[in-house]
Amino acid sequence: MRMVCQRVLEAKVTVNDRAVGSIGRGLLVYLGVGKGDTDNDAQFMADKIVNLRIFSDQAGKMNLNVQDVAGSILLISNFTLHGDCRKGRRPGFDAAAKPAMAEQLYEKVAGLIKEQGVPVEKGVFGEYMHVTSINDGPVTFLLDSAKLF
Repeated sequence: MRMVCQRVLEAKVTVNDRAVGSIGRGLLVYLGVGKGDTDNDAQFMADKIVNLRIFSDQAGKMNLNVQDVAGSILLISNFTLHGDCRKGRRPGFDAAAKPAMAEQLYEKVAGLIKEQGVPVEKGVFGEYMHVTSINDGPVTFLLDSAKLF
């Protein structure tokens, strides 16, 4: 699994001009599921999302996680995170999981985050979405559960 995790002041996702998810302070997470990803990858990502200490404490140090600041998560499925642009001019998506498996693991991550007491809003899996956000910092991290980067 791969994710782009952004610290935000607010974020919103719309489908067909209808808001389907929005948060105030928290994390906007784009999550891509790859071939071969398992429940272990989902657990790893959920734990990272909840426990990353990327919010500033009173001293201005990144010492607080999303729970510490009473924040929320906006989780957006994004298969293009597994796009390979190294060869040619059109990305290849061979590394992305098939939709049924990807949706199952995406929902698993959302459920595992909720189990830890963090509010989760989501996009609509497989739909064309518009995502707007106000980045806080900006603070943005990339993570791959296989530790490729």
